[in-house]
Amino acid sequence: MKQVKFLIYAAFIALAVVSCKKEPILDKDFNNPTSEFFKKGGTNTTAASLTETFETGTKTSYTTANVTLSSGVWTFNDALLGTSTSDRKTGAKSARIRGVGKLTMQFDATGGASNISVKHAKYGTDANSSWELWASTNGGGSYTKVGSTITTSSTTLQTVNFTVDLVGNVRLEIRKVSGGTSRINIDDIIVEESVAQQVVANGFPETFDSGSKTSYAAADVSLGSGVWNLNEALLGTSTSDAKTGTKSVRVRDLGILSMRFDIPNGASSFSVSHAKYGTDANSTWELWASTNGGTSYSKVGSTITTSSTSLQTVSFTLNYTSAVRFEIRKVSGGTNRINLDDIQIMTTGTSGGGGGGGGGGTPDPTDNSHLMLGNPSNATTDVSNFSNYLMNKPEYVLSYHRDRGTPNWVSWYLGPEWLGSTPRQDDFRADQTLPSTWYRVGSTSYSGSGFDRGHNAPSADRTSTVTANSATFLMTNMIPQAPVHNQQTWANMESYARTLVSQGNEVYILMGNYGSGGTGSNGGTTHTIDAGRVTVPSHIWKVMLVIPQGDGDLARITTSTRVIAVLVPNLNSVSSSWGTYRTSVDNIEAATGYNIFSNLPVEIQNVIEAVIDNGPTN
Repeated sequence: MKQVKFLIYAAFIALAVVSCKKEPILDKDFNNPTSEFFKKGGTNTTAASLTETFETGTKTSYTTANVTLSSGVWTFNDALLGTSTSDRKTGAKSARIRGVGKLTMQFDATGGASNISVKHAKYGTDANSSWELWASTNGGGSYTKVGSTITTSSTTLQTVNFTVDLVGNVRLEIRKVSGGTSRINIDDIIVEESVAQQVVANGFPETFDSGSKTSYAAADVSLGSGVWNLNEALLGTSTSDAKTGTKSVRVRDLGILSMRFDIPNGASSFSVSHAKYGTDANSTWELWASTNGGTSYSKVGSTITTSSTSLQTVSFTLNYTSAVRFEIRKVSGGTNRINLDDIQIMTTGTSGGGGGGGGGGTPDPTDNSHLMLGNPSNATTDVSNFSNYLMNKPEYVLSYHRDRGTPNWVSWYLGPEWLGSTPRQDDFRADQTLPSTWYRVGSTSYSGSGFDRGHNAPSADRTSTVTANSATFLMTNMIPQAPVHNQQTWANMESYARTLVSQGNEVYILMGNYGSGGTGSNGGTTHTIDAGRVTVPSHIWKVMLVIPQGDGDLARITTSTRVIAVLVPNLNSVSSSWGTYRTSVDNIEAATGYNIFSNLPVEIQNVIEAVIDNGPTN
């Protein structure tokens, strides 16, 4: 029944206030914990951001000392935790600094940083002071000033943002540099994880649909994954450019496409789509890699010939275990041009699929990865695989079906680091990362249908940052769901999952659908909406695997691990009690043909997939 086979996937880092309620917005808060920088197993990790509110810990004197806060240990030098009415704060406490005091992180934020925000104000009636933000990427060995010196002149908290591009381990220091005995309050430090690091840790993809470069002259370009240098290359948007979105790289002569940043944790595979531009003749190109920050490069694999006018995917198997960056060099063909698109890089310990084909490129079975338990349908990033198209996102992973206009399934990890206080964004929108030739379901595609825009990965499961919450409103994360099913049955189950996390668990969740024909608020059975471009599923299912918070998640799963599976018809008459619809994973696999826990040993699968959960439901 099971394939004795492990599918290896790249780790997602990863990043919603109301559960999955969409059309009529019924905003309830289902036990969301306060926003903090959570620690797993005693190790500081970042999913989408580090937040320090200074609400924990105690320090009542200015004497230099370490203080244990929610994010980790900080050194307070000529600083304390202020609680008086003269301390400006958003909660019960904030840091108060005098003289030339400092606040110093004694731990690393491992996800880098793209933006750092800090709230600051004058203490009581004190005069103005100034301060600076400094950052270290070598464990505190040395620091570099970030941005400009900030003057604190207001008696109410003001927010200042520092835009940075720091990849890898980062620690911060706030230094008061003027004002003498005048005091300042510091509160609500938020470090948003490096965009480049989020992307590379999740296998990209770099689609080249952001940024702009219209000439072949060498220049740096800011793209979704980070800064790249395009030499004898541009971002092509013409009908002759082979591309899956709105743009791809077009390279001529001996042009080079170079990353200006490192993938901090190494790489196990590199895949890229390539094609000839227009009617140009064949060209060849090579992949090169650098492990010393771009000082020198070594060729990877064989020289590739581009001979097709439609995009082909080639994959390179790698074995880099530390920081690495890549270059693609066109090495023949003269003025003949080639297009490059959809670069995907798997981090060390992962597999990106076979060479030359449109490889899968999905995350490995490491802690907190969205596909730790397996890729149930063997979805791939090959565009020709339109009925089982893999989409990797920092917040979740999904298999998309072009002709149904919905995901087949969505898989995500739910732990405390994903839960915070970010409000529901409600920015439903088309997913622009779908191939450009595919129809993109829009925010109004369900209007008047009688069905909700039903989240798979819920809004309320992603409240750590605005970015994380907003990602759940992409229409590739939606299905047409009967309102009662969505707003009651499903919302109750989603709330229960978050309750499990608040009780000290972490949950791996997979949701999917199948069939055609559901009953919404308009009555009668409806098979499609949006002029036939979106299929209304007949059944919706969910599987949740629950383990206590800890490390080495895959190895901790046993035959006694709790698995909750439900299978519910897509009807507006369903019961609000999701427990009524409990079933076994085996039954869901029989209905869908999926292998849901393919990364688990077969002997464990055979036990936990046969069980129908009888545990609590709230």
